[in-house]
Amino acid sequence: QVQLVESGGGLVQPGASLRLSCAAFGVSFSINSMSWYRQTPGSQREFVARIDSGDNTYYAESVKGRFTISRDSAKSTVFLQMNNVKPEDAAVYYCHLVERVLAIHDYNYWGQGTQVTVQS
Repeated sequence: QVQLVESGGGLVQPGASLRLSCAAFGVSFSINSMSWYRQTPGSQREFVARIDSGDNTYYAESVKGRFTISRDSAKSTVFLQMNNVKPEDAAVYYCHLVERVLAIHDYNYWGQGTQVTVQS
């Protein structure tokens, strides 16, 4: 069973930086992609950034140029470097992993979420 453990959330001032981490455990097959989503109360979870098996990266327009997704050499930990954080970035950030099994089935896993609060 895949487990995702997020860390790095907290209180940050507008304009400051924060780095989120998500470590994946128990992956038996290949990781197709790892992503970050975020959600605020009363809103749907929204896509933030993704890195795929080829290390291609994708970003929501709202974070382009400010956030950077990357992963470690073992490709089991993904990071989200958040620069020039804005009040509208405040949310619970969730790590998402797609495990590709036998090149046929994709299984989705979510972390428990980490809170990012932006406050002066």
